[in-house]
Amino acid sequence: MLAFEYPSAGVSRRFAQEDSDLSQIATAVGANAKDRAHIADVSSEMLRDLIVTTLEDGKAEDIVTIDLQGKTAIADYMVICSGRSSRQVSALAEAVADELKAELGRLCKTEGKTQGDWVLIDTGDVVVHLFRPEVRDFYQLEKMWMTPPAQA
Repeated sequence: MLAFEYPSAGVSRRFAQEDSDLSQIATAVGANAKDRAHIADVSSEMLRDLIVTTLEDGKAEDIVTIDLQGKTAIADYMVICSGRSSRQVSALAEAVADELKAELGRLCKTEGKTQGDWVLIDTGDVVVHLFRPEVRDFYQLEKMWMTPPAQA
């Protein structure tokens, strides 16, 4: 495991990445051989924080983060939020995908962006669900994944 500093927008961030993936990430963001030592992957916590910040900047509503570690192997975190309209939900999904590509060189899978009712973004370590409020109320994913409160 290698650790590097990658200055982005005047801010120095610490990343860690396996050797074999380093050149692949560098190529994805257009880095030359000299800059490859600065490109690396981030922890799931840093990825989650970047996603939440991007959603907050886009005026997403009711952002909920669920820790999935120890519950499932599909991801470390799930982020659920709402947009006021189909257009805003699609725009939020695009903003998250663009930010991950620009900041980290990370491509993610997106489903449902054209309809804008429920958009799923799979970043690997973090799964993001963007809903219109009515659709979110109907499916109630938070109830399915959140830990129930302790009984006294």
